[in-house]
Amino acid sequence: MEKLLLIYNPNSGTKKSARHLSEVAEIFTESGYLVTALPTMKRGDATEYVKRFGPDYNFVVVMGGDGTYNEVVSGYVESGLKTPIGYIPAGSTNDFAQGLGLSRDIHEAAKDIATGTPSGIDVGVFNGRVFTYVASFGAFVKASYDTPQSIKNALGHMAYILAGATSLADIRPIHAIIKTDDAVYEGDYLFGAVSNSTSMGGILKLKPEDVDMSDGLFELLLLRTSDDMLEIGDLVRAVAEQKYDTTPMLTFVESSRFEICIPEAVDWSLDGEYQKGVQHIVIENKPCAVNLIRK
Repeated sequence: MEKLLLIYNPNSGTKKSARHLSEVAEIFTESGYLVTALPTMKRGDATEYVKRFGPDYNFVVVMGGDGTYNEVVSGYVESGLKTPIGYIPAGSTNDFAQGLGLSRDIHEAAKDIATGTPSGIDVGVFNGRVFTYVASFGAFVKASYDTPQSIKNALGHMAYILAGATSLADIRPIHAIIKTDDAVYEGDYLFGAVSNSTSMGGILKLKPEDVDMSDGLFELLLLRTSDDMLEIGDLVRAVAEQKYDTTPMLTFVESSRFEICIPEAVDWSLDGEYQKGVQHIVIENKPCAVNLIRK
């Protein structure tokens, strides 16, 4: 009998993981797996579980939000594992899971894992720290890691919008120089993101046809600042309509590596978690580093 390690975060989202744990375990047991379930008690537990116990299991399944998935992938990559991973989204926003097309229904997601097949998914590394779908700086980024979990649980995506709106007065342009595989970009930006997802906080979205999570490339999105209201209007329309080639206010390119210099270091968000800023940053794509099980 194949062994399955189920790592779940009992506090993710509206605590769905804890409520549905027995049902999910039953689904995997009926599918022929010997299930061991481990709850996370504090930040970092999922990473340690994967490092310590992952090599002894045929499958690792994570049930929680994107942050818990990030921890599992961090332990997975750092340990050099090739074990197939399953992801049951049970967080407040589940941006990455939506981009992957994973079911929002916990039971259906578990069944899809039990019958699915693994395929390679790219992973990012930010100055040595693993992230799964987005590294961002600038406007509204603080809201992703500074909004209380209780508010995220109650309001989901709206929590990020409301928290971001309260910080409008603090928004200031950030001067940055970004070197990609093919070019160099320099300017004053309101927001910047290196991503491998179609959704960022439920606010900024990319077209599915513009994002291939297994192509060895990340998408870079940069929003410039301006005192010209017409240019600001063009930027807002481009973002709302996802037409990123219609205004010089917006840069949208792909690359496997980004070297970023921000003279005045600013803090970042990695998968919704805080990352202290530094002046020099290297972001690299690790192609198909994770074997993710999908329907």
